[in-house]
Amino acid sequence: MSRGVTAAAALARLREGNARFAADTRSLGALLTAERRAALAAAQEPFAIVLGCSDSRVPVEIVFDQGPGDLFVIRVAGNIVAPSLIGSVEFAADRFGTRLVVVLGHSSCGAIAATLEEMRRPSANQSPNLKDIVDRIRPAVTGIGDEHEAMRANILASVQQLRHGSRTIEGLVARDGLVVVGAWYELETGRVRFLEETLAP
Repeated sequence: MSRGVTAAAALARLREGNARFAADTRSLGALLTAERRAALAAAQEPFAIVLGCSDSRVPVEIVFDQGPGDLFVIRVAGNIVAPSLIGSVEFAADRFGTRLVVVLGHSSCGAIAATLEEMRRPSANQSPNLKDIVDRIRPAVTGIGDEHEAMRANILASVQQLRHGSRTIEGLVARDGLVVVGAWYELETGRVRFLEETLAP
């Protein structure tokens, strides 16, 4: 249940779940029982909101060893922030009382690589929809050649856009304990690394 679950408690729960996943000791609590399915049919109370990349190698609930109803997951290439995604965060934070938002990037991100490549060698006929993704990533990674550093910069930019791009989110941060943090998933190890600079108030 998210009502009464603080951001700190939610963060600890995500860390513990990821530690289990990385150690190949996933819990049975992530499985969906008939009783749990019946309860979820009536309502949901996710304890954390995750804005992650749509990469097939980063299944958010599995990475954090959580089950249905535990996380409100929003996935989009490059974990970018756009109006509909901000609206999704607003909805979950306001409707369900969820007090932790995690922007989750990952190593070897195709959207980051595509943006860096586009900046080096612009395409003459890029799809306008793909261009929108690249254009949202570009400001954060301009002047950065290293893909890992670009990934981190993009996560930090998304965190700041969520923190300061919505009156609703700003109000929840200021008055109701909502916390927005950044993290990245390491494909090689299965570990999620939280960005320390986003954990400070």
